[in-house]
Amino acid sequence: MDRALHTPSLVLLDEVGSGTDPVEGGALGVAVVDHFRRRGATVVATSHYDALKTYASTTDGVACAAFGFDPESFAPTYQLIYGSPGRSLALEIAARLGLAAPIVGAARQNLSAREAQLAEHLAKIDKDMRTLEHERRLVAHEREALSQSEARMREREDVLRQREETYRRRLNEELEAEVRQARRQIDDVITDLKTKTAALAHDAARQAAVTTGDTGAIRAGARAAVDTIVKTVTEPEAGHGGKQFSPQPMGTAPAVGDRVVVAGLGLEAVVTALHDGTAELDVRGKRMRASLRDLKVISGGAASAAAASVKVHVDLQPRETSTTDLNVIGCTVDEAISRAERFLDELLLTDHRTVRLIHGYGTGQLKRALAGFLQQHPLVARFDQAPPEQGGGGVTVVELKD
Repeated sequence: MDRALHTPSLVLLDEVGSGTDPVEGGALGVAVVDHFRRRGATVVATSHYDALKTYASTTDGVACAAFGFDPESFAPTYQLIYGSPGRSLALEIAARLGLAAPIVGAARQNLSAREAQLAEHLAKIDKDMRTLEHERRLVAHEREALSQSEARMREREDVLRQREETYRRRLNEELEAEVRQARRQIDDVITDLKTKTAALAHDAARQAAVTTGDTGAIRAGARAAVDTIVKTVTEPEAGHGGKQFSPQPMGTAPAVGDRVVVAGLGLEAVVTALHDGTAELDVRGKRMRASLRDLKVISGGAASAAAASVKVHVDLQPRETSTTDLNVIGCTVDEAISRAERFLDELLLTDHRTVRLIHGYGTGQLKRALAGFLQQHPLVARFDQAPPEQGGGGVTVVELKD
């Protein structure tokens, strides 16, 4: 049979070396198992001999295992326990089967000191293996429970994150709708102002007299209308259908660049400017004004850089201190005229009467297009090229009507 062995092969040996002297039988069993193993075969051998148990426990590439048993009844569990060579239960089972106690006691005394010590050591190993197996099952159960708990926590976090995102999206949509409505109302006010201004210019041409009281009344009315529109957006009790909002307590006074939460609206914003009791805010590129008592600081000014990169801009406030220069260099003709028209409309709400349009030299196309636009504009009294020290041919100075 040895000559017919071809790898891969499986060799099964039951009680190898039995039927002879235990010492010689054990030595023979070790030699047989080692012979087949060195030939490359996979060997499964059963034995009660200590020599084979020692060989399996101390030889690389060889593993020992034992069938489990119940420690109380000594009944087999038919479970293979790896890492333990097992121990013989001949005396325990003989006593359980009814063999006289004096005989069992005499047998125990007949064991040599070495054999007794080995039996005790194996018994301790079996006990330790059972304890480790029990602890392993407990750890596996706890790991499974932790895994399930972690999965439930992740699921709850996902649900909360979705709810928060839905709530924020709904708030942003409501804010954007209010801003669009306010923008339309302000555009209506500006259109009305342009109409009234054109009518005043027409009357001035016919009657050669328009009082400053008339223009002042128009500006005051426009400013009051814009203030009313802004109030409906920035004051919660006025712009949300009568809903009541309680200001959140202030931890520290907000400063320019701080990230804050607007009480009632729940919106995060960045403070861009501070005035008497109010603050100008940047909400994802949209500007609004709110009372300082309605703001709660949540972080310092480091976050303002992210908000500043947003390009979209909606200004709901009349420009009390707006600049008198408009730079359109780099714009197309349509963009320059659109920006100039809006710029002059916004000046209706201020007291500025002389402004500058900076268009550069270039090909002269922007300058000519703006000149044609200014000739037809009802607010423009006169315009001309700026003096050399103020830009010369690259700048047009515009004087507005009173």
